Amino acid sequence: MSAHALPKADLTATSLIVSGGIIAAWLALHVHALWFLDAAAHPILAIANFLGLTWLSVGLFIIAHDAMHGSVVPGRPRANAAMGQLVLWLYAGFSWRKMIVKHMAHHRHAGTDDDPDFDHGGPVRWYARFIGTYFGWREGLLLPVIVTVYALILGDRWMYVVFWPLPSILASIQLFVFGTWLPHRPGHDAFPDRHNARSSRISDPVSLLTCFHFGGYHHEHHLHPTVPWWRLPSTRTKGDTA
Repeated sequence: MSAHALPKADLTATSLIVSGGIIAAWLALHVHALWFLDAAAHPILAIANFLGLTWLSVGLFIIAHDAMHGSVVPGRPRANAAMGQLVLWLYAGFSWRKMIVKHMAHHRHAGTDDDPDFDHGGPVRWYARFIGTYFGWREGLLLPVIVTVYALILGDRWMYVVFWPLPSILASIQLFVFGTWLPHRPGHDAFPDRHNARSSRISDPVSLLTCFHFGGYHHEHHLHPTVPWWRLPSTRTKGDTA
């Protein structure tokens, strides 16, 4: 079956189940970390919780990304916008409207000076621009307020508030490295076409763990932007490793 052959009802149901599972798992670990975790008594559990939140934070952003392309609830732009704004709020309080405008510009001008996600500098400068594109005064004011409210609610457990912003920061680095820098950096090897994007030659499990297939199948995403992340492996023809 091709990437586009799944019936619309099945595609919608599966996308909602997958997205709902990621959101539920993130919320479960988030609540556990802030209210129930004793990191001193269970350091291995605390590390696992932290790593899980980091990976699931990447997943939250990927859900928002799929919503921008209308693939979480196909044919329902308002539902996609609502889902996208929800997960962006959970992730770091980002603006859906600002994010979708910038991301559509990325697809129109991938790897050029008009691409808001592209930079000619090294990875550090590029990451700084990447963050500066989406993290503005709104987020700069909102996040400290949320952290302060959490600290007041948690009382003597205030230190556990780090289980929200730090995984989001690490997730942003993960998203940048595997979903932007490696696929779009020039000069590493030739791009296959005008999309100025390449896919990493990594296994599907590693592709899933690094960036929910947006590293392993980034070129395929630019070719088929409305295909949800969990179906990207099906877009590659047999034997194609580009």
